[in-house]
Amino acid sequence: MALLLRMVARQGLCLSRSQFGVLYRHAVPMGTTAKEEMNKFWATNTRLNRPVSPHVSIYKWSIPMLMSISHRGTGVALSSGISAFALAAMVLPESYPYYLDLIHSMTFGPQFLAFSKFALAFPVAYHTFNGIRHLAWDLGKGFKIPEVYRSGYMVIALTVLASIGLAAI
Repeated sequence: MALLLRMVARQGLCLSRSQFGVLYRHAVPMGTTAKEEMNKFWATNTRLNRPVSPHVSIYKWSIPMLMSISHRGTGVALSSGISAFALAAMVLPESYPYYLDLIHSMTFGPQFLAFSKFALAFPVAYHTFNGIRHLAWDLGKGFKIPEVYRSGYMVIALTVLASIGLAAI
């Protein structure tokens, strides 16, 4: 990234040389290249025996951390699922009623159907309630540590209750 930025900056200075000679005269030449800077950075880190980056294993897992990761995961899963169903609707040869009848003709027990409905409802409910929590954070509310944990537990409780409710329908 640094190399790209330097390249763009140098091209901008070269273009402005003829038009804006006054500005270019005051430009300070770069002493090192991006490659030299990166080599210096890695040499320092190696010499000081620094890790590449903080690893997940050094952090104590917490509810907010898990919920943040889960929120992103449910977002990706929901987007992927909707995209897959949309793609299937476009490319499959039959219409919706055909596939609905096909599913109805399969003999699944009531426990499997209830679990399936819960498994579909859980990510939707979780992402919705946690999204509302994030909207509250966007308004600047609930940033104190006890409030973060309280709202996290509230999201989990509401998610479970809503998922059970939706699965019961």
